[in-house]
Amino acid sequence: MQALKILLVAIVILVASESVRGQRSGNVTKSRNNFSTPKIRGKKAKIICPVFIHDRYPYHGVGFKFGDPLALTYKFYPNKRFSLALDFGKAASGLYNDYFRDKFNSYVRKDTFATGESTLGYLTHRVRSDLIGELKVLYHVDAQKISDGLQVYAGAGWKWRNTELKYDYEYRQGDTALPASDPFGSFYRNRMTMGPQFVGGIEYAYFRIPVAAFVEVEYFTDLQADPGWNRFEGGVGLRYIFN
Repeated sequence: MQALKILLVAIVILVASESVRGQRSGNVTKSRNNFSTPKIRGKKAKIICPVFIHDRYPYHGVGFKFGDPLALTYKFYPNKRFSLALDFGKAASGLYNDYFRDKFNSYVRKDTFATGESTLGYLTHRVRSDLIGELKVLYHVDAQKISDGLQVYAGAGWKWRNTELKYDYEYRQGDTALPASDPFGSFYRNRMTMGPQFVGGIEYAYFRIPVAAFVEVEYFTDLQADPGWNRFEGGVGLRYIFN
C-alpha cells in the first residue's frame, strides 16, 4: 500500500511538472521521451502517448491498478499488436468473506480436529495476507475510429494466489461446551492456488504526458485449491510509458 501511495504521488508530480514545462516552452513542446508536437496558435497542442508512435517500439509501462487485485503493474510492448503484462499485489479479500467462511468445515473435516461426538463451531476468520501474481499475454487492436488514442485488447495468462487465514472456533463435546476457562480456539491455514485467466480491456493514451489509463476484466479458473471454482475480477489503473 505504501508503495502505491508513493507511485501515485510521483505521477501527480510528473503531471504538474509536464504542465508547467509545456506552458514555459516556445513553439515546441517536448516530452520526457524527446518526441515533440508543434503548438497551434490559439489552441492547446496535445502530445500523443508514445505507445502510438509505431516506429519507436519497444516500450515499457509501470504503474498501479485499483480493483481485485490492488497491484503494482508492469507492461512490455514489443510491438503495436502484442504486449506482456505482469501484476503483483493484494486481493480484495473482503469480496471473499463468504467463500472463506464456507471453507471452514472442509478444513475441519480434512484435519480431523474433533473425534467422537466433539465438534468445532465457526466463530470468525481473518485474512492475514492475500497476495496475487498475474502474467498475461495480450493482443491490441486500434479503436481510433471511436476515439484518438484508444485501444481494445484481449488475451490470456496465468494467476498465482497465496492466502494466509486464521479461523476462530468454539469447541464443543456433543451438546455441551468445554468449561468456561477454555471454550474457544483457533487454527491457521496457508492456501496456495493457481490457474488460467482470460482478459479483456481498453487502454487510452492521448494525454500531455506519456501515461496510459486502462480498464480490464478478468475471468479466473482455479485448478489447485478448489478445482472448477470460477470468478470474474478486474480493475482500473494508470501506467507511465517509457522506452
